[in-house]
Amino acid sequence: MNPKLKKSQLDRLGRIEGQVRGVARMIDQDRYCIDVLTQLRAVRAALGRVEQEVLRDHLQHCVTDAFNAGSTHDKQTKIDELLEVLESKRS
Repeated sequence: MNPKLKKSQLDRLGRIEGQVRGVARMIDQDRYCIDVLTQLRAVRAALGRVEQEVLRDHLQHCVTDAFNAGSTHDKQTKIDELLEVLESKRS
């Protein structure tokens, strides 16, 4: 992962961590369920953005490198890894 992306994703994950702690406090304080659910959806959306960026970086670097310089086995491994991750997301 390139250093600039790594820093931005770590910063974003730090903010998400704070959001999760906030949700835990909301639950502890018996806050209104809809407010908790709204915050949980915001956390999921933020994690989704991190996931998209990591996937984009993986495709642009790891997968591209395997297809440009790798063996047939390396190429198939990258394809299989991506399929496994994408299939597990649906479950």
